[in-house]
Amino acid sequence: MSEENPFKILNKDIAEVREIDPIKVEGELKERIETIISSAPVVLFMKGNADFPQCGFSANTIAMLKHIGKPFNTFDILQDQDIRQGLKEYSNWPTFPQLYVNSKLIGGNDIITEMFEDGDLQEIIK
Repeated sequence: MSEENPFKILNKDIAEVREIDPIKVEGELKERIETIISSAPVVLFMKGNADFPQCGFSANTIAMLKHIGKPFNTFDILQDQDIRQGLKEYSNWPTFPQLYVNSKLIGGNDIITEMFEDGDLQEIIK
């Protein structure tokens, strides 16, 4: 994994692989997203919640976070379609879950899993 770009994995830059165009999120929605992201050092936007994940990727990410043992907040994107769509645009990341540590996007399930297996996720969260 590149230290300059933590999203560069498998010799491919994620920004080059994506086909979506960033859309500027402004106003109240941007403020709501940033308030949620900054609500805790570790925030996971997911389908469902930590006790009842609603998809396999969210369940996998929750299992890794619980294994690390540090507190984290979750936000159920199924309960708020504005946040669900707005976050995709805000982060320029099209899928969920999305993990933020210290208000910075770490990535989705694939990146989180790779980082967990390498021990990088544990270091970032601790």
